[in-house]
Amino acid sequence: MTSSHESQDRVPSRQRKRFPGISSRAYEHPADRSALVALRKLSGFDTVFKALSGLLPERSLRLLFLSDSVRVSDAQFAHLNDMLRDACYILDLEKVPPMYVNQDPRPNAMCIGLDEPIIVVTTGLVELLDEEEMRAVIGHEVGHALSGHAVYRTILLFLTNLALKVAWIPLGNVAIMAIVTALREWFRKSELSADRAGLLAGQDIQASMRGLMKIAGGNHLHEMNVDAFLAQADEYEKSGDLRDSVLKILNVLPRSHPFTTVRAAELKKWSETRDYQRIMDGHYPRRDEDKDTSVTDSFKESASHYADSVRNSKDPLMKLVGDIAGGAGDLGGKLRDKFTGAGSAKGGATGGSSGTEGTDGTQGPEGSRGPSAEGS
Repeated sequence: MTSSHESQDRVPSRQRKRFPGISSRAYEHPADRSALVALRKLSGFDTVFKALSGLLPERSLRLLFLSDSVRVSDAQFAHLNDMLRDACYILDLEKVPPMYVNQDPRPNAMCIGLDEPIIVVTTGLVELLDEEEMRAVIGHEVGHALSGHAVYRTILLFLTNLALKVAWIPLGNVAIMAIVTALREWFRKSELSADRAGLLAGQDIQASMRGLMKIAGGNHLHEMNVDAFLAQADEYEKSGDLRDSVLKILNVLPRSHPFTTVRAAELKKWSETRDYQRIMDGHYPRRDEDKDTSVTDSFKESASHYADSVRNSKDPLMKLVGDIAGGAGDLGGKLRDKFTGAGSAKGGATGGSSGTEGTDGTQGPEGSRGPSAEGS
């Protein structure tokens, strides 16, 4: 067996900081934790979870990848093997999970498994990304393993396939799809956490940005620009009216991952926070402290994050929710104005009226409180 020091000597890269004993709490997105809490409270989820934990053919899954994919090792895809061990070393994941390369032109990666996680990357991803970008992706998957996400991801995979098989039965997949929808909501939030883990493993924000851009637009970096790509996320969040906000929700519901521009913007924001810098300076929650962590405190932190997100969001629907929560006006009237586009006309008509009406006309959802960047 190769020693850890020898494996590090073979890594063809610069020195990176290591985070001994780091807890997944250090990089977990608050929305990830709160979505998982909500998922566990879903009626019937515990029963389904316990049943599936004993029924899922995990051994069959492992044999499938072993027989029909290429297992990463010193002898096969050695450069990926070095990256995997390096990511596990940096994030202090004691047991290196097996990793497989699967023939699939679509760029993708996943971390699945109930008892022990397995990492799978597709040939499309391996061929698309350069070394630094691939390090971020492998760190992303190691982050899933460290956070214990693999269990829920495996159940989502199984339930999604099951829902397709029973879709022909009247009402047969209603209960299943309720849990699948909740799992997908958590899954999307867990991707934001894993993106942060990928940054901690690769420690190159530009590589992380490039990787996400390539996943969105292919291997044409000379035709793409990071700032312009991030500007798309800003435009996506604040553009349109309430109708567009509803369409955004409908568009994202069937997806397993958040939109790529949104992921890039979220990661860039986090990389500029004090929280990230403290981790890089060696100040972060340790795994041996996890047992003393207050569930209530975690929930409060998640709730606070959502409140800040609503308050600072540029999305029309979130701005309206924030205004209503702050006592800014009548819900029915504001919804009507937003959907019909009558808000601006109403503002003009009431501008010269009495003090009360004038204030209502100028302090609507698009009023003087300009949007600010969302906190991380």
